[in-house]
Amino acid sequence: MRFSHTQLLRYAGLFTWAMVGIPLLLNAWHFPDDLGQEAALTLDLALWATAYLGFGLGYWAVTRHLGARRSGLLDLALLALITCSAIAVSHFSGTGLGGVLLLIVAGVLPWLLPLPVGIAWLVLQHVALVPVFTQGQGFSLFAAVLQSALYVGYSSFTFVTGLVAKQQAQARDEQRRLNAELRATRALLAESSRLSERMRISRELHDLLGHHLTALSLNLEVASHLSAGKSREHVQQAQTLAKLLLTDVREAVSRLREDGAVDLTLALRTLAEGVPGLTIDLDIQEPLLIEDPERAHVLLRCTQEIITNTVRHAGARHLVLRLTRSAAGLALHARDNGRGGDAVQAGNGLRGMRERLAALGGTLRWATAPGKGFSLDIDLPMEGVS
Repeated sequence: MRFSHTQLLRYAGLFTWAMVGIPLLLNAWHFPDDLGQEAALTLDLALWATAYLGFGLGYWAVTRHLGARRSGLLDLALLALITCSAIAVSHFSGTGLGGVLLLIVAGVLPWLLPLPVGIAWLVLQHVALVPVFTQGQGFSLFAAVLQSALYVGYSSFTFVTGLVAKQQAQARDEQRRLNAELRATRALLAESSRLSERMRISRELHDLLGHHLTALSLNLEVASHLSAGKSREHVQQAQTLAKLLLTDVREAVSRLREDGAVDLTLALRTLAEGVPGLTIDLDIQEPLLIEDPERAHVLLRCTQEIITNTVRHAGARHLVLRLTRSAAGLALHARDNGRGGDAVQAGNGLRGMRERLAALGGTLRWATAPGKGFSLDIDLPMEGVS
């Protein structure tokens, strides 16, 4: 059974958390003889256990979908919870166990926060240990700072390990997305090649066989007037067969030209199925036949750009793509459930889509609002659509 980067990180953190609980169990079995000390220790143990369990539950919750979506307010709240719980463990236990738990926190910081914010969080969470060491364990200020700096060094290694795991996971997801785009492009190329080959064959049949059969029919017409008797009957039969063959060739050429349309269904489905971390609801009519390869290529590239923008900028988990057909042409509607915004600054992707569509008489419109995602509508004229 193979585990992903995030699963390994999660299970390693939970195992470390479980090992940190061993001193808690050992201390729960020991109570001093003095009743006053026993009551105080019982309270400390209760608070220690509460902080310890709070860390475990918070870590379990915050790592459930680690790397699968963008972090939100709930994730930040859980991150603050486990950080405070780790510091509280050190405070109520009078030990450096909280520093060990902060090592676990350091491993998930790159997944939940931007790199500069994560580094700042890493340093500040250990700065908070300084008063714990000075007041709870009797360290001098200098010794407490050195102890915290020691934990910062350990946590930095864990932080970098988490950062490398995140970068590798992102590279793998990007490779999967690019492979899906490559397969979709290959499917469209295969359809375009099939269409080109059918058109070439139809032209060859029309230009070579058609012309030759027409010439043969004319010559047989002349021969029928010059011959007599039995030979004339055979010439007329040959002339009839030549005309039938010419009719069959013309029908075959017509069928080849009529069926010469690109089916975009496979390419679009391949493109939609290979996107990690994003559920795409693709609603299209099958088969989706487009006679003009250029229009098919533009439609595929626009769909590809929509998916790419959703993955990189929208922070969405779900995308709806609906392609409808009407007398006016094809209409592509896309809507995600991302964070949206007050306005959209058109980048190279949106400008490129608009330019591609404008060259074919198509239009592009979009709308967005904070918390309501991003929607986009494409209209492509019917010319070249079957």
